[in-house]
Amino acid sequence: MNKEWNLDEAIRRTGVLKEGHFLLTSGRHSAQYMQCAQLLQYPGDAEAAGQALAALFRDEQVDVVVGPALGGVIIAHEVARALGVRCLFAERKEGKMELRRGFAVQPGERVLVIEDVVTTGGSVQEVVNLLEAKGAKIAGIGSIVDRSGGKTPFQYPYRALTAIEIQSYTSEDCPLCKEGLPAVKPGSRATVNG
Repeated sequence: MNKEWNLDEAIRRTGVLKEGHFLLTSGRHSAQYMQCAQLLQYPGDAEAAGQALAALFRDEQVDVVVGPALGGVIIAHEVARALGVRCLFAERKEGKMELRRGFAVQPGERVLVIEDVVTTGGSVQEVVNLLEAKGAKIAGIGSIVDRSGGKTPFQYPYRALTAIEIQSYTSEDCPLCKEGLPAVKPGSRATVNG
């Protein structure tokens, strides 16, 4: 890892923070959106972010790292590589998070769950519930960016490389809707009516 690597600089340089009118997964609207895939597309930045996150959990005796697909896959892999452990990902099948592709955790394995951005923590919590049902022990939860404002549902240690606050609105209260600006659903080019 480049000793001069700085997350804030990397976020600016790679265009992670998007400006516009966005319809978020939660159904809320925002003038900003975090797209960490912009950072993770660069292997050097992905590796540096993975090493920085791994350093936050170095003393947790992690056996395996699991990330929710799709956003958590690359950063979970980089954290696992930095910790010298294997990496799995959970993905949705018929709306429910599952371990597929022959992936499995053993009862008692210590699992670190890694995501790119945590806002409500819903996807991560689904992965935690899945892993607990399989008898895994949750060693911790980490992300590159914490957008939760301290309101995650997690009962396990949660650490992030940075916290960024982005204001969001209901569609009824959205000033961008009131201006008549079309909302875009991130990850697609589709505009929606708010």
